[in-house]
Amino acid sequence: MTKKILNQNAKFVQTLIDTIEPNFSFSNEPINRLKTIKNNESNNNNNKIKKLSDLKEKINSIENCNLKDNSKNLILGDGDVNGAIMLIGEAPRSTEDNSGSSFQGDVGTLLNKMLMAINIKKEKIYSTYAVNFRPPDDRKPTSQEIKRYSIFLKEHISIIDPQIIILLGSTAMEAVMALNNKVSDERGQWKEIILKNKTYPLLVTFSPSYLIRFPDKKKYSWEDLKKIRKKIKDLSINI
Repeated sequence: MTKKILNQNAKFVQTLIDTIEPNFSFSNEPINRLKTIKNNESNNNNNKIKKLSDLKEKINSIENCNLKDNSKNLILGDGDVNGAIMLIGEAPRSTEDNSGSSFQGDVGTLLNKMLMAINIKKEKIYSTYAVNFRPPDDRKPTSQEIKRYSIFLKEHISIIDPQIIILLGSTAMEAVMALNNKVSDERGQWKEIILKNKTYPLLVTFSPSYLIRFPDKKKYSWEDLKKIRKKIKDLSINI
């Protein structure tokens, strides 16, 4: 008679499995990975909204600010918080201050036309300003005001985390790039900024309000818009 050899190690392994994972459930249904992706996107969206709310509170807590004291509304930004393009204008005017939204009136109409010329809807991108309160009499913000608000703007950029930044006008250029040059000297050239160890491509162009005053400059803006469209294609951005 041959003695049967017991596999004690296999018995131990099975006992261990039963101890640490006693309940397995199996299903013939495929894993819905799309649901997982959507949940992640939703969590990311909620996280951004919370951070933007906190940022708005920080800006609203500014003291001894002539801009804030003479404005009705803080214009933080609007559009798609997950948009690949972040548009930064100069400062709200009376039209935006009264409405509480960015780029309204004749300026908003022109901006929409500019974006539609390269197949972009404004609601698909994120829009904000270098300075979040309307300057008195719609004047240009001073360098001191621009510098004060640039701290919040750079945090704003990091929260939205866009793939492309478009700077409309000299105030936006000064706030992000610390340049006091003429827009005409810097426009149409792709540049980069680094915020929190991340690199963002950006392009400077004329603001819609400037183009309304100087319509002959629209031909240069069209050249800039075509460069933006090409960059969108190069980066495979879906808008």
